Amino acid sequence: MFILGTPEIIMIVAALFLLFGASRLPKLAKSLGQSRKAFKEGMEEMEKEINSDDDAPKSIESPKVAAVSEEEVPPEMRQQT
Repeated sequence: MFILGTPEIIMIVAALFLLFGASRLPKLAKSLGQSRKAFKEGMEEMEKEINSDDDAPKSIESPKVAAVSEEEVPPEMRQQT
């Protein structure tokens, strides 16, 4: 895996200073930290949903059908046999 050493970190910080300026870096770091926190909370919430005990399948009841006599069915709805 790629490991950053001191020279690499110094080069990255210098590039950030050149790109964004010293005044915008604290705002950028704060925004990055908030985004990371929100992402972590979202991942934990999804993990809780996946691992919850409510995963048991719910029983599905089939609809109750009442018996209908042929006399109650209108003539146009009756099947011709």
